[in-house]
Amino acid sequence: MKAIKYLLFAILILVIGISIYIAVQPNSFEVKRTRTINAPSAVIYNNVIDFKNWEAWSSWVEKDPETVITLGDTTAGVGGSYSWVDSHGLGKMTTLATNPNQSIEQELQFEDFEPSKITWNFEPTDDGKTNVTWKMNSEKVPFMFKANALLKGGFDNMIGPDFERGLEKLDSLIVESMMKYSVKVDGIANHGGGYFIYNTTSCKMDDIEAKMTEMLSKIGSYAMKNRIAMAGAPYVNYHKWDEANNAVIFSCCIPTTNQVITTESDILSGQLEPFKAVKTTLKGNYTNLKEAWDETFKYIENYQLVPKETGPMLEVYLTDPESKPNPADWITEIYIAIEE
Repeated sequence: MKAIKYLLFAILILVIGISIYIAVQPNSFEVKRTRTINAPSAVIYNNVIDFKNWEAWSSWVEKDPETVITLGDTTAGVGGSYSWVDSHGLGKMTTLATNPNQSIEQELQFEDFEPSKITWNFEPTDDGKTNVTWKMNSEKVPFMFKANALLKGGFDNMIGPDFERGLEKLDSLIVESMMKYSVKVDGIANHGGGYFIYNTTSCKMDDIEAKMTEMLSKIGSYAMKNRIAMAGAPYVNYHKWDEANNAVIFSCCIPTTNQVITTESDILSGQLEPFKAVKTTLKGNYTNLKEAWDETFKYIENYQLVPKETGPMLEVYLTDPESKPNPADWITEIYIAIEE
């Protein structure tokens, strides 16, 4: 009997000792992970700011697929929330503050314990990628959380791998979403023509993107500076496409509501007469434009149509990438003039 009493007393002393050891552990912790994602910060921010998207890249849902998620009345922006029930209990996440495309502050609540703070930072790099940092910290760690963290080798070891997996899945989903595109040959259409201002150049095919960006920027700035009313989306008119000699001649154009008398020698004004064309619509990144042009010419050949030798051949950019940063949302129309 005495042996049992001594054993129980020893166990009690051990439990008290362990409890004291757990209790004196730091009352705060911080865990963070960073991953570089090949996407603009705005595209990543737009995904993370809306809790409707979280289930798709959550490492916790991946490990516990029986998790039941309930979305709040608002899921995006300040006040957005969602809650869940999994094998560990009840949790809730709420967005407290945002700095669009730069940072997000959130609160993570488990059961009735003290909440933890979640912070996201999105830092653009010089090469068009984004350093995404996901951080969790708390200044009032409950006793049970301390005990659990000790059993699992510390908070960093307990939470860090889930952050890493979540960022990895987010990376994959973001990149995949940006690659989506569709090409649709709409068939024969009538283009209304109209007035426009433009600049023209010739260059090697490898230099088209850089030249086009420079020229569209210049003509756009000219239109804004001179308060010229635009009558539609900017476009490029290809005058000559010579793959054999690696040469292209094209004009960058902005449609105007009326005829404009320009004041710079390299910015001119013109007028497109209405014309019949084969129209194709690309939804997606400009890198898919070659396929869109190929499909348009294939349609012309299949239906034995005759392209007009003098054009025009237009590439119309309906979407402003500044307002829609995900290339999958960009819409471009192609018009190839055909003989009546």
